[in-house]
Amino acid sequence: MPASKYSVDQIVEQRARRAVDDAAIAAYQKDGAICLKQLLNADEIALLREGIEINLAALSERAKVASAKDDPGFFVEDFCNWQRIEQYEKVALASPLPVVAGLLMESDSVRFYHDHMLVKEPYTRQATPWHQDQPYYNIDGRQNCSFWIAVDPVPKKQSLEFVAASHLGPWLMPRSFLDNQAKWFPDGSLTELPKINDARDQFPIISWEIAPGDVVCFHMLTLHSSSGVEGGRRRVFSVRYLGDDITHAPRQWVTSPEFKGLDRELAAGAPMNHELFPLVWRREAQHQVLKL
Repeated sequence: MPASKYSVDQIVEQRARRAVDDAAIAAYQKDGAICLKQLLNADEIALLREGIEINLAALSERAKVASAKDDPGFFVEDFCNWQRIEQYEKVALASPLPVVAGLLMESDSVRFYHDHMLVKEPYTRQATPWHQDQPYYNIDGRQNCSFWIAVDPVPKKQSLEFVAASHLGPWLMPRSFLDNQAKWFPDGSLTELPKINDARDQFPIISWEIAPGDVVCFHMLTLHSSSGVEGGRRRVFSVRYLGDDITHAPRQWVTSPEFKGLDRELAAGAPMNHELFPLVWRREAQHQVLKL
């Protein structure tokens, strides 16, 4: 696969640095989730809207419907489409996002990990249950960052919610969203998630009303969930980045997303130095086009 033609330029880097001050970094490290208001501009949001519609018109083999057949709406997800959807590639690799990830992670380097499209059509009642992301993945390490970017307005009650500081705790049991099955780590091998919705006042839950351009940034171990939607669409582009300490963790089961054959090319414990995960920013050479 050829290297991406995109890279972060100096003007974009300056935008990122204006958006991320010491207080934002401290809040990310403390709470595991923050919202950066109007981080992306109108052109970048327009690119993502175009990319999502292209994606919806031609779903990949990784796509999955995450709502039940009797749901009055429709919830669909798709993964790892940046190589075929140029709009995704440009935003993921050449917007302020890679620099912001590096600053929040306090990492000297940033690798792109994967993209994730999530669309809930009007009146989708399927909620996204509380979960951590990292147990579904094929990585170990602490320096990571995910971005949740809604291209439609999202009221606070339908926005992504987080349990503040939960990224500082243990890995919790990942389960399938529709049927609550332990398809990843075997039953009993990890602590089960607490019943957060049964005692919401006992947890430090944080969330934000979202306007297009706002970006929610969170650690892959921060517990999060979201509700269904009511009148409007909720189209989201999510993108993930890896920092200095992240290593490959092959699993005996299919990860989400799956990277077929990667275990034959990257050893367990190896850095994620692979063409699937391009190096997109480096603190000491931020303005160069970075190649493997």
